[in-house]
Amino acid sequence: MVMAAGLGTRMRPLTDDRPKALVEVGGRALLDWTLDALGRAGVAEAVVNIHHFADRMRAHLAARQGAPRTHISDETDQLLETGGGLVKASAMLGPDPVFVANIDAFWLDRDGMELARLADGFDAGGMDFRLLLARRDNLLGLDGAGDFAMLADGRLVRFRDAPAGAEPLFYAGVQVMHPRVLAGWPCEPFSTNRLWDRALERGRVSGQVMDAFWMHVGDPKSRDAAENRLRSGA
Repeated sequence: MVMAAGLGTRMRPLTDDRPKALVEVGGRALLDWTLDALGRAGVAEAVVNIHHFADRMRAHLAARQGAPRTHISDETDQLLETGGGLVKASAMLGPDPVFVANIDAFWLDRDGMELARLADGFDAGGMDFRLLLARRDNLLGLDGAGDFAMLADGRLVRFRDAPAGAEPLFYAGVQVMHPRVLAGWPCEPFSTNRLWDRALERGRVSGQVMDAFWMHVGDPKSRDAAENRLRSGA
């Protein structure tokens, strides 16, 4: 599932004439960075939700070639945020664990191993979510206190609840989710954080710290910084 329905207000003026998913970095739309990474990891089919500039999104997806094959979850009538978007698309996702990916982040991982490792580490018996995470010294475009900390057994807690001295880790925009967590939730706007909080309380969220350099592209300044990073070849 690729979450591509957002309005991209923080990305203005770049989103005055296009959705955030079609803002380009390094000559490629953010949406394509995400879909291509999923394709390299072996994903054959992906659901993409759309809302803002929906016609442009449909045309872009129709023109894509190569894996993954895409299907549209249409939110043009109502923007459902991340949690509600997953609920709406749940019938298209099937019963097995799935990747869920944002489009405002990407990383330099040309062999697909980051996502392959994320999937390989998912234990459907003991986990509801497995999150891809970045360290503060291995990212661009994001700051703050950190989102999560990892306990000794690999489970995650919110960083605000972490033991003293814990390393701050930042959510890198991709997770593996078991669709069973969507059962009983309404098809209305709400954040994935509510799903995470329930799973965190039960100790059913794990994480993987990525090796690749991660870039968050949330506004024009961070987009320019990502462009500079790509040009430098670092």
